[in-house]
Amino acid sequence: MTASSLRHIAIIMDGNNRWARQHNLAGVAGHREGVERIRDVMSACQELGVEALTLFAFSSENWRRPRKEVDALMSLFQVYLKREAKDLKQRGVRLKVVGSRDRFSDSLNKSIAKAEALTDVAEAKTTLVIAADYGGRWDIADTAKRLAAQVSSGQLKVDEIDEHSFNAHTSLAELPALDLLIRTGGEQRISNFLLWQAAYAELYFVDTLWPDFNAEALKAAANDFSKRQRRFGRTSEQCERAYADGDSYA
Repeated sequence: MTASSLRHIAIIMDGNNRWARQHNLAGVAGHREGVERIRDVMSACQELGVEALTLFAFSSENWRRPRKEVDALMSLFQVYLKREAKDLKQRGVRLKVVGSRDRFSDSLNKSIAKAEALTDVAEAKTTLVIAADYGGRWDIADTAKRLAAQVSSGQLKVDEIDEHSFNAHTSLAELPALDLLIRTGGEQRISNFLLWQAAYAELYFVDTLWPDFNAEALKAAANDFSKRQRRFGRTSEQCERAYADGDSYA
């Protein structure tokens, strides 16, 4: 496998609070430093030819955190949108936010809509997805609800529902299939992130805390990915033959 076959990367950005404690700072300082890494990692993705980068910014379970921390994260998210939208557009990056959004303030939802509209241009070659108030179970349940509504209205027949039609209604349907899922911070679980999309993704766990994860760390993950053989149910011999024939699934 080559790095050119790496089209979609997702990252669970873990370790912000631990980074802050290590530096004797308040927890929000770790999140602020983590935001600065997004630009570095996005640049590395563009250099590698990656078409989509999906970042797990705030899970549907994160609302259980202390109110002060949640408020700080929402404020930081809004500041990021206002500060970075123009730069993303100039760099050819389309911004997409996925998640429920029902619990966001009107002000934050307006900032999201404005940033998405500003960067949704034909010149955009890369997509940055921010998953906020997102959970993999929510994504699957929301997709099921929309399919059920189509069946109820007569637009869709039950026997027309399969994994392809289901996938077409998920939150990342228009993006390439997920290739590589990275988690920083040392934990080895996916924490309800992209449960449907991660079915055949390669998993990469690294001890580096997110605020210390930079472009070189992203390239190291991509290099590790390039050494793996993705079989998709086939044998190694079949994959090797398919790769020799130019099969993108090898």
